Amino acid sequence: MASLSFTLNHLHTASNYYNTNSFPILTHTSAKLKFPNSTFTITLPIHYPSIRNSNSAKIVRRHSSISEPLNEAPDHSSHEREEALRILKRWIKFVQAVLPGGSWWNLPDFNREIGAKPMTVFEALSRMWALIADEKWILYTAFGALTVAALTEISMPTIITTCIFSAQNGATLVFYRNSKLLLLLCVISGICSGLRSGCFAIANMILVKRLRKTVYSSLLLQDMSFFERETVGDLTSRIGTDCQRLSQTIGNDIHLILRNILQGTGAFVNLMSLSWPLALSSLVICLILSVIFLFYGLYQKKAAMLAQDFVASASEVAQETLSSMRTIRAYGTEREELKRFAQWLDRLASVGMRESVAYGLWNLSFMSLYRMTQVLAVFLGGTSIVTGCVSAEQLTKYILYCEWLIYAAWRVQDNMSSLLQSVGACEKVFQLMHLNPSCEFLSKGVKMQRLTGRIQFVNVSFHYPSRKMVPILKNVNFSITANEVVAIVGVSGSGKSTLINLLLRLYEPISGEILISGSPLREMDIRWLRGKIGFVGQEPHIFHMDVKSNISYGCFKSITHEEIKSAAMFANAHEFISSLPSGYDTIIDDNLLSGGQKQRVAIARAVIRDPAILILDEATSALDAESESYITEILHSMRKDSKPPRTIIIIAHRLSTLKSANRVLVMDNGQIIEIGNHRDLLQKNGLYARLVKMQTDLSPVTSLQKEGLVE
Repeated sequence: MASLSFTLNHLHTASNYYNTNSFPILTHTSAKLKFPNSTFTITLPIHYPSIRNSNSAKIVRRHSSISEPLNEAPDHSSHEREEALRILKRWIKFVQAVLPGGSWWNLPDFNREIGAKPMTVFEALSRMWALIADEKWILYTAFGALTVAALTEISMPTIITTCIFSAQNGATLVFYRNSKLLLLLCVISGICSGLRSGCFAIANMILVKRLRKTVYSSLLLQDMSFFERETVGDLTSRIGTDCQRLSQTIGNDIHLILRNILQGTGAFVNLMSLSWPLALSSLVICLILSVIFLFYGLYQKKAAMLAQDFVASASEVAQETLSSMRTIRAYGTEREELKRFAQWLDRLASVGMRESVAYGLWNLSFMSLYRMTQVLAVFLGGTSIVTGCVSAEQLTKYILYCEWLIYAAWRVQDNMSSLLQSVGACEKVFQLMHLNPSCEFLSKGVKMQRLTGRIQFVNVSFHYPSRKMVPILKNVNFSITANEVVAIVGVSGSGKSTLINLLLRLYEPISGEILISGSPLREMDIRWLRGKIGFVGQEPHIFHMDVKSNISYGCFKSITHEEIKSAAMFANAHEFISSLPSGYDTIIDDNLLSGGQKQRVAIARAVIRDPAILILDEATSALDAESESYITEILHSMRKDSKPPRTIIIIAHRLSTLKSANRVLVMDNGQIIEIGNHRDLLQKNGLYARLVKMQTDLSPVTSLQKEGLVE
């Protein structure tokens, strides 16, 4: 970076007359900035408050010949000089920053995994080619049309020049012949250009569709730990914005780069045939442009990667905010959320500013060299005409082809810059596209002929991948027999829901083994197994589709309307569904139903599968007492009447639910500390008894007496 030094000078102008005396006032400050090869002078104005012409007006600064200031006006000269210096230093700091190599150009680090190498253009193009290889005939057609159009266009300057100079002698045969040939070439060029653009547009549409589908498929096959690390807003931005950004590569950049390479090559060949010294002078200009572009292109690629990261982060904030409007309204944090969103927009604007300035400097370099080439062509060409080396017709051809060569070089590098930006911005997309699927999806696994619902946990320990230092389960051992209702209870964070996550095989245990019907869970076909399990979570999700589709969601067999209606009646949901505008055909989502209604739909969704194992994770917490009692009775009758046997696991805190279970597992700090039925656990006077006391405010003995279990 160039060293910078400056000297400060004060420029004075005469002020208006105050009290019949003239006082020069400091109005400008100038500075000289000395660089190794040049010196700049900056003159900065200093603005003062308006001074009224009155006897009471304050005098800003006296002339140096007056030794003492007037009593009625304090001396502000020291403050003025400090203010001038502060303004000047701020300008100097800005000049230092924006010079090549200055701090203003430094871009912050973006999120790249440690050891990850940046993707090259060739790697990106090869991956895009793999996505569109099945329709390569479209690209072959486009490339053929592109070649024909480029060759016809590059021959036009010669024909145009011949027509012009042949017309000097009147309407000759040469003039008419070349005019007809020029018309034919224009028609061919127009047809081929349209065919080229259409084929590339079709290829672009196919590419974006398959890219989004491939990325989405890759995301669906990731394990749950992946979704703990990533955010919904970021992933949706990658699928939407980033994939669309990449569409410019095939739809615009690639074919323009190829077209201009062909045209530039043809222009250079024609220049060499006219005058090789003049052709080499033009080639030197192109090489200089290429060197400048090398630095510019790399900078733009990094800036594009940062910009897309900031767009994804802003989308993440917006998605989180708009989906949590109840909480935001309740706490009145609209301004804070706006500031949080604006922070990412400011960062995005900062990167965009640097991109824009860099593009302006690149365009400045091109236009300067482009005009220099024109001047050089006229000067050297004119000299050659004077010496008789070339004719006027040859010089005209040279100027036309020279401009064509420089323009083609600029277009190649400009589109290459856009290509680098697209590749840089979409590097994350390719990373997502080539993620290894979770091991649970790699093998088909075993499909049992009969799943009885017998469950065993053998020395199971577990911690979440994102919190490896925090053990969640510690050597858990228990078994559940088929056709049994088991309740799991414990304080918050004791590991209840984690047991369910392992049973659904959302995670793999760190140690130990889980058996279902005597077979290891990890060896079973995961899709088949989950089809045999009905699950209702604490916060069931309702999809944006009609009611019947929500209830039949996840069923791989054909479901009739009567079965859907029966499941809804079982979940005590038929009444409120019938009251909807279109009944079971009404489009619903999370925002249109209450908490209790969502739980009823989720329960209907679980039981319609006729599962061998039914899991309810606080599934009745939002139901009223009457609905909960009704569903509990139905669950017990469902267990008794089921063939084959059905196992029901309930995570609950309500006393009515716990009393109805055959056994209760009491968890604390990742371990099962008590097992038994409601009566036995109350008599033990342990953690379960304390939890019941907190809920009923009765002692364990009083609770048993009230329930008629003891005298």
